[in-house]
Parts: sequence; C-alpha cells; structure tokens
Amino acid sequence: MQKPLKIAVVGSGLVGSLLAIYLRKDGHIVHVFDRSPDIRKIQFSGRSINLAMSQRGWKALDTVGIGDEVREISIAMDKRAIHVKDRISFQNYGREGESIYSISRGTLNRKMIDLAERAGAEFFFEQRIWDVTLADATLHIGETERGEWKDLKYDMVFGADGAFSRIRHRMQRQSMFNYSQEFLNTGYKELNIPANADGTHKLDKNSFHIWPRGEYMLIALPNLDGSFTCTLFMPFEGENSFEKLTTHQEVVAFFEKNFPDSIDVIPKLAEDFFKNPTSTLVTMKCYPWTYEDKIALVGDACHAIVPFYGQGMNAGFEDISVLYEMMQEFGNDWEKIFSEYQKSRKPNADAIAELSYRNFMEMSSKTADERFLLQKKIEKRFSEKHPDKWQPLYSRVTFSHRPYTEALALGDRQKAIMDQVMQLPDIENTWDSEMVENQILSLLKS
Repeated sequence: MQKPLKIAVVGSGLVGSLLAIYLRKDGHIVHVFDRSPDIRKIQFSGRSINLAMSQRGWKALDTVGIGDEVREISIAMDKRAIHVKDRISFQNYGREGESIYSISRGTLNRKMIDLAERAGAEFFFEQRIWDVTLADATLHIGETERGEWKDLKYDMVFGADGAFSRIRHRMQRQSMFNYSQEFLNTGYKELNIPANADGTHKLDKNSFHIWPRGEYMLIALPNLDGSFTCTLFMPFEGENSFEKLTTHQEVVAFFEKNFPDSIDVIPKLAEDFFKNPTSTLVTMKCYPWTYEDKIALVGDACHAIVPFYGQGMNAGFEDISVLYEMMQEFGNDWEKIFSEYQKSRKPNADAIAELSYRNFMEMSSKTADERFLLQKKIEKRFSEKHPDKWQPLYSRVTFSHRPYTEALALGDRQKAIMDQVMQLPDIENTWDSEMVENQILSLLKS
C-alpha cells in the first residue's frame, strides 16, 4: 500500500474511471472531474462505435476484480461475418474458445462510473477544467475560459480527458514537448439495427459483421437488447462519400446498391443518417506523457488511435495495468513510476497506432479478397500445427499480453514470409500440403 495522496483524475470516461478504481485500491483519495453531464442521467449521443474487449482489457479489469461484472454486459464474438454481394462468409478470429466481446460504450461507461463510486472515488460532473499548473498539480476550474476561476490543489493530476485533452494542452506549452495529430479523410456515422419483435437479433449475434467495399465499409456489433450498433466508415469527399449523400432518397439508393442486405434490417436508415453526426477519426501522438511526479496522461489523452483494430480501449486499459505494476515495484517514488510508465508504453502506443491504421485496409478491402482469405487459412493451419513457431498477427494483438511492438515486428516478418508462400505455383490447391508447410519452416529459419 502506498502513502495516501489526494489525486485528481480529469475525465470520467472508460480509462479515467478504471484508473480511479486502481488508485482507490491503493488507498488514495480520488476526485474525478468531467465537463460533461453524468452519462448515467442522459441519453448517449449517437456518435459511438461499439467496443471490442479483448485480452488486454480483460486483464486490467480482472486484476482489480471487476471483470466478471463487465462480462455480464458483453456479447462474445468468435468470428467475422463478411457480407459480400448475395452471400455471407465467416472467418473465425482465433482458436476454439477465443472471442472478442462487444460492449456498448455508453453501457460500459455507466457501469465503470458505478464501480468507481463503489470503490470510493468521488465524481464531479459539469465541471470545466481550463488549465493546470504543472509544478504543483493545481487545477483551474470555472464556468468559462475567460471568466473567474477557482483553484483546486492536488498532490497529483492525471489527464484522462481524451484526444483533445486540456491537461495535455498545458503540457504542450513546455519546451521539448513533441506532438502530432493526423486526421483520416474517412469519417464515421452511427446507424442502428433494432431487435426483432421478440427481442432476438436480426443477424448472427456472435459475429462482428462487416460489409467491406474498399474505400468505405459498414460494420455492425451486437448489443444485449437484441439490437446492433452499426458504423458507416466513408470518405468525407469523393465519388462514394458523405458529401454525395444529401437527401433521404440518395442515402436509401446508396444502401440499396452497395449494402442491399442491410436495407431490411435498418428501418430508420435515412432518419438515423441525418440525425446522427458525422465524426472524425484522428491519430494523436505526443511525448513526454508525464511531468515530474505531478502530472501524467493516460489513454487517448496521450495516444489516440483510429478504431480499426478495436484496441483503443484495450490499449488505454493496458496503460493502467502497466502503471499499477510500476506502482507496486517503485512504491512511493512517483517520479520513477511515471518515468518507467511512459518509457514502457510510448513505443507500444506507437506500434498499435500503426497496426490500427493498416487494419483499415484489411477490413475494408482484403476481407473480401479470395487470395487474402486463402493466406489466412494457410496461416491458421500452420499455427495450429506449430503454435510455438507462428501466432497470427491478429491473435498476437488480440489474444495475448505480449507488447504491441513485438506484434508489429513479428507481423512484418510473417508478412514477408507469406508474400513468398503465396507466390508458390498452384498454391490454391497445395495450400494444405507438406510442401507448403516445409517451405514456411525453411523461411522461418532463414
């Protein structure tokens, strides 16, 4: 147990709430601030992408004893369902029993705040933090940015306030602070597939549904109430883009042409399309993440990524796992804790940012490509025969706790090997042969 400190967490989202639980576990006084209203008392905004919990996230929840309560509000997805033309094909995610778990962001956020309050954290909603004095961890709070502020002094402040963090904004004004942000020219919009009249799901409930169409795609993840949260990813401008869909008739015609099997299951398609906002996708990187023993950034505040590997929440939760490991190792030496935390996490955050960017191409284009599907079959078969020699990249990211940096490096090596394997003569018919197996073994040795 550490020496109890008075700690402020700015941001009551998923990562901030989990951090509050961990800090309470070690006996600290924890105040959580958020400029938004209490999410438990409002309708969620209609700009969400359902979450996909995987091993890294579960580890962080299980370590603090709340994993089973969160499992109760999740649905296992053991496969992708690929919607192409007039058929659906299925791709298992990993080995038997391996699944990712769909969870509504709003439902999980409400649960995490409840759990943090139960652990003893105190929440303050509709409180605008405009600035922080880094040297003494003083928050400056007020109604408006140019109005009167009140000063709140803490021993330590954590910025868990997302990709456009006010805490990071103050840190950016230091010398030698590196910062970059890059927006995709692709945005997203939330849509909804309601449940059947009897509460059952209209599509297979244990699948991550994808309609891959190259530059744009539709996805759907199941909810407990029988509905699916859908997300349309699409360029802002161009031939097939948000700028081209300006009327109800254009939206319906676009879906009838490009996602014909979705029309019957999204009854309020045009209504939702124009009601819900079109949101942006950004990759944000920065360094350092900490200031002395006073300030630290966690989650999207220091490493926002695009959502195409489903690892944003999982990476943020892993931040907290790693921070807690440092707390156990270095006791009350918070300067050492912060230093080791950021040195450990920064390379891994950069690696999953790169992997997430690349996976957009896999999800939107390659999942419908026959040769790509064949390559995945070869990899899966080889890994089943030689699990000590080959773990597919997706499994290494999603179903292990190994560093993201390792997944990126080994994934690049495996890709180079598979590029050669896919050039073998008649690979479509010899893919499951001893010859192909030996070829992979030989390339692994070289």
